[in-house]
Amino acid sequence: MAGRQRAKSSRKALAEAVKMPVKKDDVVVVITGADKGKRGRVIESFPEEGRIRVEKVNMVKKHQKPTQRQRQGGIIEKEAKIQVSNVQIYCSKCDKPVRVAHKPLEDGKKVRICRKCGEMLDVK
Repeated sequence: MAGRQRAKSSRKALAEAVKMPVKKDDVVVVITGADKGKRGRVIESFPEEGRIRVEKVNMVKKHQKPTQRQRQGGIIEKEAKIQVSNVQIYCSKCDKPVRVAHKPLEDGKKVRICRKCGEMLDVK
């Protein structure tokens, strides 16, 4: 097989950012994977990787060395990133994970609404 080399792919080498259907502080439900069915709040969003970090979901153990800032070393548990396609936004009115539609309001703002019940998800 001289001359043929396998192309290396990298998750971080995406050409452009993924369109994120979820935002920080949204409540989401994991729809697939080891944590299927768990519900949590989005802590952090990484559009360039197509991943998010969700509270109390996809917990991993990290072996931390003692540093100047953190004197105590040891094994700490923290949330790892999860693929954004593996979660759906949670609608409190439907009490289910739902798909999202976008609807313009009279004042020109675009809001996200639940596809099942029509409830606005961007109410603050």
